Amino acid sequence: MNVEDLKLSIIIAVYERQDELTELLSSLTKQTDSNFEIIIVDDGSKNTLDNVCAKFNSQLNLHYYYKSNSGPGKSRNYGIEKATGNYFIFLDSDTIIPDTYIASVKKELTNNFVDAFGGPDDADDSFTDLQKAITFSMTSFLTTGGIRGGKKQIGKFQPRSFNMGLSKVAYERTGGFADLRIGEDPDLSMRLWENGFETRLFQDSKVIHKRRTSLKKFAKQVYQFGVARPILNQRHPKYIKPTFWFPSLFFVGTLIALLSYAVSLFCEGNLQFILQTPFVLWLIYLFMIFLLSTIRFSSAIVGLLSIQTTLIQFFNYGYGFLESQFKLNILKKNPKKSFPSHFHID
Repeated sequence: MNVEDLKLSIIIAVYERQDELTELLSSLTKQTDSNFEIIIVDDGSKNTLDNVCAKFNSQLNLHYYYKSNSGPGKSRNYGIEKATGNYFIFLDSDTIIPDTYIASVKKELTNNFVDAFGGPDDADDSFTDLQKAITFSMTSFLTTGGIRGGKKQIGKFQPRSFNMGLSKVAYERTGGFADLRIGEDPDLSMRLWENGFETRLFQDSKVIHKRRTSLKKFAKQVYQFGVARPILNQRHPKYIKPTFWFPSLFFVGTLIALLSYAVSLFCEGNLQFILQTPFVLWLIYLFMIFLLSTIRFSSAIVGLLSIQTTLIQFFNYGYGFLESQFKLNILKKNPKKSFPSHFHID
């Protein structure tokens, strides 16, 4: 596609989060390429966001819409229907966009067009130590960040909706986001593949992502991700991978390692060595987390926090995955009845 034919519409579905939206819009005013429109879909905020948007009307081609709350997926689809572009970019309100983001997206699409893309995310130096640790756990190759698809997996990268692009043609054929509230982005990726479209990682189209600000919120989020995976597996069995079990295996393996070590304290010789080996391997893995996170963020405190966030990530994701797997595939329960919060309100 020629750059002259490319018309970008940025879709931001948001509920409350006035301060975050202000930061995001402020970063969009600084783009080196300003040829794009922004569609703000206020998903039923009690404190409406029209006042926030009004501050940027003179700087951005911005359109604000208010609708009743239904969740992010349906709100993004609503935004697409209001947009005038032929390529849609979805951004979450908790992101900050580097100055060259739009230019990098246009460069990728004009050099090697693809109907859907995703971009990476990172932490900013100004983020708290906890936010940096959560970023490490969500993006490192040592954690679940390493099993989501990467630069070498060109055709099977699964974009995430905090930084995702979709062509108008692909939207019209797939219908955009489906009825899921959690896991709606990998669901769309797999429906794109099933309809003959490709997805790709735009390595240079990075956003700064604040993610969660507390361990409790992070734990809840990754638990929900774990629950979502068996639901996605039922919908798209062709794309089931053994790696989806890794967090659950780590969760179970940790329990076995701790129990084995406790039993070893009452043993001697080779038996003690054998029983302590799983625990030693577990400690080595955690040390690698600490080391790489410390190097990445130049902070031992972030390194220590990354051990905690990684354990929370694996335990909560793994538990959610096993719970969902048991209810859906052993008890044969209906996903919408078992996990109603994972689906949009009709």
